[in-house]
Amino acid sequence: MQLRKVIVLEEAAEDLEAGRSFYDERQNGIGIYFIDCLISDLETLQYHGAIHSIHFGFYRLLSRRFPFGVYYDITGDLIRVAAILDMRRDPAWIRKELSERS
Repeated sequence: MQLRKVIVLEEAAEDLEAGRSFYDERQNGIGIYFIDCLISDLETLQYHGAIHSIHFGFYRLLSRRFPFGVYYDITGDLIRVAAILDMRRDPAWIRKELSERS
């Protein structure tokens, strides 16, 4: 099994923070749980990167606990997380957002 390094790009980190804010507005403390779950999902990429299907030019990992998709690409031993997006959004919006991050 190949161990890869995972890098979260600035835009993806901003997506993560926006998700935390969204859930904290619903109920205090849920935002931290959201972050913990997504970080756990991101950690799985070290071992299981490239097993996910490709959508809009990126591999997409679906979060286990929240309706979010982690979009990433792979170059050698490096996984670059380009976006962490709410899957309830319009697919046209997701496509546009990802095309700007390519």
